Amino acid sequence: MQIQPVVFSAPKEGYAPTEWEDGAGHVCLGGAPGLDPQTARFAVADGATETYESRLWVCQLIASFLSSDHRGDGAWPDIERASMTAWFKSMQDTWRSAAAAPADYIEEMKIRQGTLATWVGGQIVGLDTPTPVWQAVALGDSVLFHVRGGRLVEHFPRFRSTDFDSAPDGVSTLPERLGRMSEQMRFKHGQLAAGDTIFAATDAFAKWMISCEEQGDETLWPLLCGPLPPSVFSQLVTEQRRAMAMKDDDVTLMRIRLLSEPANTVVVYL
Repeated sequence: MQIQPVVFSAPKEGYAPTEWEDGAGHVCLGGAPGLDPQTARFAVADGATETYESRLWVCQLIASFLSSDHRGDGAWPDIERASMTAWFKSMQDTWRSAAAAPADYIEEMKIRQGTLATWVGGQIVGLDTPTPVWQAVALGDSVLFHVRGGRLVEHFPRFRSTDFDSAPDGVSTLPERLGRMSEQMRFKHGQLAAGDTIFAATDAFAKWMISCEEQGDETLWPLLCGPLPPSVFSQLVTEQRRAMAMKDDDVTLMRIRLLSEPANTVVVYL
């Protein structure tokens, strides 16, 4: 099967796109040229605004998770606790080794307090078979959704709309937090079929999606699974913020469609 990924994003109200502090990415690997890939890997992260250089931390995490050579041995972390814990430690070590000297006392204090990002990352394996599987790991309140035939099959972690708060767990730069991070990681997997859609969203949009699902809103999945120009997505976010239905925060939504054959049409939004 082929995948069709797209990332939608919006900064906080009144902020420039360059001030967006989330991050998202995807990559396909394996398979002969012109044939289905074997694996797709993806990640979404939300940097905590109040922490030091959270945007840089988000970029480091996503770039490494999607790279096949970040440890120099052609490997990347497996979606299991020991491997992810070792990877988080390597990310903390890289962060400390690359850190510049603080410019002043306030910056030094921020560095000591650590940088934080919520995380959901995973992979789709077996794309070159009839029965691909998604596997994911989450830490914090970024959420994965699996949709089939316009219906929600699973969301992970299994948050309710009332479970979101202003102090989520996350991936920290502080070495003393590593043990807690390892314990708090959550893992999930699910079977996929052609036509399914995977979404990964940061907290503001994820909470809104879960709220719509709880309210039985039957327009949600047709809207998000259908044609969705960036301008329509931005308008949706603005309307929901002004209606107080969505928190005014950086927003990220990654959508990954599974196609039984390559798309023969390309739509470009200008």
